[in-house]
Amino acid sequence: MSIHKEGRSFLTILFIVLLLLNISFNYFGIPETYLYLSYLVSSIVFLLVLQFFRDPSIKIDENASHVLAPADGKIVVIEETEETEYLHEKRIQISIFMSPLNVHINRNPVGGIVKYFKYHPGKYLVAWHPKSSIKNERTTIVYELSDGLQILTRQIAGAVARRIKYYIQENDKVAQGQEFGFIKFGSRVDVFIPLDAKINVKVDQHTRGGRTVLAELKSSN
Repeated sequence: MSIHKEGRSFLTILFIVLLLLNISFNYFGIPETYLYLSYLVSSIVFLLVLQFFRDPSIKIDENASHVLAPADGKIVVIEETEETEYLHEKRIQISIFMSPLNVHINRNPVGGIVKYFKYHPGKYLVAWHPKSSIKNERTTIVYELSDGLQILTRQIAGAVARRIKYYIQENDKVAQGQEFGFIKFGSRVDVFIPLDAKINVKVDQHTRGGRTVLAELKSSN
């Protein structure tokens, strides 16, 4: 397992800061008990951040009729809603909450052409807040499949996640399961699926980005 590119400089800086902190504690002669506690806490902090930026190698089983989970996490919403930014129609919204313990790589739920992309600056409400999808910092991505069907995905920053990274733009041709972005330290990803799709997941279910099949599309069969 490798370390994601978004974490390499951050981890280097964190390691140096923790190292200098412990060196200074040792220099000023704090009691051994507290010194060992500092070593332990520093190690735990570094390892927690290290696992956050892990970049596991996975096998993607591409299937044009499947909508794959765009992220690791837990499903917190499955509901019919009106998508008002681009599609302007009713869709099934599936929302995946990513805790700081999850891999935070975001993957294309489908393959096709990026028909629409927009970055929105915004607030940093907790990711499960009902208004976070319209008020928080976010990106909106619309994929157009070969048959013309469109799937909308939205990255949403949370109270801790204050940096959304994305690696695609309009008119890009992308593969299903390919990495399209990264959100740091807790966040959410929404997917808007046609009403006639077969939903294969349920609320509170844990997902694996690029592997869990959220839904099956009838119009792509």
